[in-house]
Amino acid sequence: MNLYFDNAATSFPKPPQVAAECARYLCEVGGPYGRAFYPRAVEVSRTVERAREALARFIGARDPQQLVFTANATHAINIVLKGIEFNRVWLSPLEHNALWRPLFRLLHEKGIEINILPCESDGRIDTQRCKGLLVNADDLIVINHQSNVNGVVQPLDELREIFPENRILVDAAQSAASVAFNVDKFDFAAFTGHKGLLGPTGTGALYGKNLSEVRPLIEGGTGSLSHGVEMPGFLPDRFEAGTPNIAGIFGLYGALQNYPEACHTHGELLALIDDIAAIGGISVLRASRGDHQGNLFSINCNNADPAHFARKLFDEFQIETRVGLHCAPEAHRTLGSYPGGSVRISLSPYHRAADFEYLIGAVNKCAKVL
Repeated sequence: MNLYFDNAATSFPKPPQVAAECARYLCEVGGPYGRAFYPRAVEVSRTVERAREALARFIGARDPQQLVFTANATHAINIVLKGIEFNRVWLSPLEHNALWRPLFRLLHEKGIEINILPCESDGRIDTQRCKGLLVNADDLIVINHQSNVNGVVQPLDELREIFPENRILVDAAQSAASVAFNVDKFDFAAFTGHKGLLGPTGTGALYGKNLSEVRPLIEGGTGSLSHGVEMPGFLPDRFEAGTPNIAGIFGLYGALQNYPEACHTHGELLALIDDIAAIGGISVLRASRGDHQGNLFSINCNNADPAHFARKLFDEFQIETRVGLHCAPEAHRTLGSYPGGSVRISLSPYHRAADFEYLIGAVNKCAKVL
């Protein structure tokens, strides 16, 4: 029985090859990346570049050299926000603090203007109302592709058509591997390795059409052009200062090469949400339409404190969830669940119908008691 329902925080379990590849680097291969020519170092550099190519294929990017490794999606988002010039930004209403906190700093330091795109009741952007907005061509648009609170998936392709000239940054931290999109249509896309991609923590990537125009967030050694005091202008070195998380990248490569088939269908996910929503005393934060629903949702029980509800699910049924505001207070304000937050249920490819049945029964029993 798989009772771990906190995959939106970090995925578990991982494919066994993830740990095997991390251990292979640490115990057998060793050596640096991009800084020597002896066989051990060459093998490391080849594996890192194969991982870059595998990730590019996985996300549908044509050019792997436009993909730079980062520590996580937050790191990637910060590279863009602090590396390009803009005076005004438009956001989805369901953004994470990975975006809000750096923007808040830019608001106070540079006086940028922050605007929220119009939305439906579930937080999905209302594209018809967007057509009437006065958006300047140099405004930045940032879209959280899949909400980490209710799982709603945003209409990226429609937004690209409405704003053809604007730079668009896609936060794909929650959607990577579960909701496909044409990454080459967008200017920037941020990914993390440890969630839907099933890789280790401390891995991520930034993809961009014109990364050479973005200022590096950090500078340092790259093993290339070592005679100079400026960062190399070419990719990926421009954004990969310092020794990367080589063991983590080996593990991410193991995940990408051995990604599992999902043990449940989207229809079974929707049936799970419907069954939980039908339980007396339970309210569900979800997409209004099934075809807009990603692989997570949130619930609350009567007027019970979400933390009390989550603790009861664990103490009595060993079900592991995430409770609170999920680092997305603005999303909860939009959805009407602020300040208490909610109990989040987030799935992985490994969940089966039997796991869903057990979860439904546990929620039902807890709701009756509370």
